Amino acid sequence: MNPSQLQLPKPCSKHVFFFTLVLLFSLYYILTTIRTITISSSPEDPHHHHSQLQEPSMPHHSSLQEPSIPHYSSPQEPPENQPSPSSSSSSSSSSSSSLSYFPLCPKNFTNYLPCHDPSTARQYSIERHYRRERHCPESSHEKLRCLVPNPSGYKTPFPWPDSRNYAWFKNVPFKKLAEFKKTQNWIRLEGNRFVFPGGGTSFPGGVKDYVDVIMKVLPLASGSIRTVLDVGCGVASFGAFLLNHNILTMSIAPRDIHEAQVQFALERGLPAMLGVLSTYKLPYPSKSFDMVHCSRCLVNWTAYDGLYLMEVDRVLRPGGYWVLSGPPVTSTVKSKNQKRDLQKEMEKLNDVFRRLCWEKIDERYPVVIWRKPSNHLQCRQRLKALKFPSLCSSGDPDAAWYREMEPCITPLPNVNDTHKSLLRNWPERLNQTPHRIRTGSVHGVTISSFEADTKLWQRIVVYYDTKFKFLTNGKYRNVMDMNAGLGGFATALIKYPMWVMNVVPFDLKPNTLGVVFDRGLIGTYMNWCEAFSTYPRTYDLIHANGLFSLYMDKCDIVDILLEMQRILRPEGAVIIRDSFDVLIKVKAITNQLRWNSTMYSEEENGFDHGTILIVDNSVK
Repeated sequence: MNPSQLQLPKPCSKHVFFFTLVLLFSLYYILTTIRTITISSSPEDPHHHHSQLQEPSMPHHSSLQEPSIPHYSSPQEPPENQPSPSSSSSSSSSSSSSLSYFPLCPKNFTNYLPCHDPSTARQYSIERHYRRERHCPESSHEKLRCLVPNPSGYKTPFPWPDSRNYAWFKNVPFKKLAEFKKTQNWIRLEGNRFVFPGGGTSFPGGVKDYVDVIMKVLPLASGSIRTVLDVGCGVASFGAFLLNHNILTMSIAPRDIHEAQVQFALERGLPAMLGVLSTYKLPYPSKSFDMVHCSRCLVNWTAYDGLYLMEVDRVLRPGGYWVLSGPPVTSTVKSKNQKRDLQKEMEKLNDVFRRLCWEKIDERYPVVIWRKPSNHLQCRQRLKALKFPSLCSSGDPDAAWYREMEPCITPLPNVNDTHKSLLRNWPERLNQTPHRIRTGSVHGVTISSFEADTKLWQRIVVYYDTKFKFLTNGKYRNVMDMNAGLGGFATALIKYPMWVMNVVPFDLKPNTLGVVFDRGLIGTYMNWCEAFSTYPRTYDLIHANGLFSLYMDKCDIVDILLEMQRILRPEGAVIIRDSFDVLIKVKAITNQLRWNSTMYSEEENGFDHGTILIVDNSVK
């Protein structure tokens, strides 16, 4: 029989009522269930974004540490807008498909320095200022996995060149330096901004007069002096003034009682990083700087048989200059005892320089200037007679990452007039094939490959600007290249008002940082499994070419991206070039950082060097 022909008996009125009641109840239950599922799976309300942060489902993310508590213990109470560890863990595990975000660090982490943490420094020896060296969290559970917050009232820094003279107080909210150095004209607080008058401990009347004294001896405007290391830089007024002569200065200072002096320098748009002459070599290759400067930098230069001056000798180019002002240089002190002590110290200093074969070329208040020899041909016999220090006989003089200083002199090539014959003046040296490449000391890099690399980066930077407009928008001053190679990216940017911190991973083969310096650029060695020696919010633009492929099997790339978030200014940008599969992983993490990122495939970018990921945090 056809089912459609079935005849059902008519139910009685009682049955109809009961059937209708069951049907209505079932319908109500279904609608209620659907509404519950919809609410629980709907995206977060954008107006309550920060109050519903979910912690990424990765290990150690709940271990937030207070900087004032040793051994990185967790805070007792979660800060505002941050979920507690227990709630964030349950929320991330409850829905693996929903997007999770890194939580904000506590508010007192606005100036967090992972490798220069004052709360952990006390456990290290004060001998040779070892506690001021880099001391980074070693194990994964000690590393923070949260977003370093901005200080309250943070504002976009002044654009260059205004930033050279002004900085917002709220961005670097420290009055101590302005009060402590008030009479020396370093820095003044005027209303809601700092003003940098250009003074210093040795030049309270202004840096111009101070540099004028040096210019009477040294050819600062000739192009023969391009790279300078300023030890104990203050707020980098010396380096700021040298820019007028196309001289690029790496300003270094430790984190000390002069709170945030390196942070002030970077806020001004000047090259700087945390650094100290202590136990380890400075993170630069040998023969890097044309001049090294110290103005009352509080370094005991004659201690440890002149060890610190031997390190200066290592990084100074053949024929380079050493400029010293402040004690023990002739002072205006009236006390006979003080003068006698200064004279004794100066005699000890001159003795160290004789052993280094340096020549004093001038002394006029308030500076004394020495010069390193161009070679050791003339002083080898003198060194043998003195017996100490000897010439370093082994090891790579360019290897400087966590390498202890050595009480020996880095030998120079046995050629005459090395400085003039091997290095051209600025700006010709920028595109000159460096001596290290011509002699084959940079294994695998030839003259032709160096020239090809320079041309390639010129094309790539033009492409970047076409897509990103980062050259012409005036927003970027401080630039970091996390894997600088031969310095091609920085070379392509040289005509723009930017400076680049060229970073070369310390274990990269071949070691190319010496080439970067030979081109008249500056940079440093680095291990990106650790944090960089800088304050938060100090770079406008970060460039990473092939970096994540390089570190994929060395450490967790999550920590590298969190470090990039720490040092990037809030409206800054990031350009990452890498293989497609690597950038897919990177992009997933940048989403958790709340970064606005866009990927461009190889077909779109027109180059065969991988996919590009661009982050532009100025787009809201």
